[in-house]
Amino acid sequence: MTSFPGPYSGIAYSLMRMMFAFLYLSHGLKWLFGAFGGRPVPLTPLLMTAGVIECICGTLMLMGLFTSYAAFIASGEMAVAYYIAHISRGSIWPIQNGGEITVALCFGFLFIATFGSGPISVETLLGSSRRR
Repeated sequence: MTSFPGPYSGIAYSLMRMMFAFLYLSHGLKWLFGAFGGRPVPLTPLLMTAGVIECICGTLMLMGLFTSYAAFIASGEMAVAYYIAHISRGSIWPIQNGGEITVALCFGFLFIATFGSGPISVETLLGSSRRR
């Protein structure tokens, strides 16, 4: 069975990686700087750490540089965020505790960590990208 995008699957994957990275980066920018219409919240050490991880790893994944490492760290950060911020709302189910995006990003980043940067990336320009 052949997938629909066929020869364009690498490009589609790279675009997915960049979109996930942008969503993740925008959360970090919201926490740290109140960007995208967000209100700056009082930064606890935990929120500051999360914001810094989201900004650094989001930028690296968006560029496609050290992608697998950044995505693995981001996946772990999202798992911790789900445990701390969403399960504490009284339910383990993402649909009930508002954690859908957190779970989706966690598993999306785990997927990205295993597949690398894709063809549209700094790693590909430098010739160091893992290819399927």
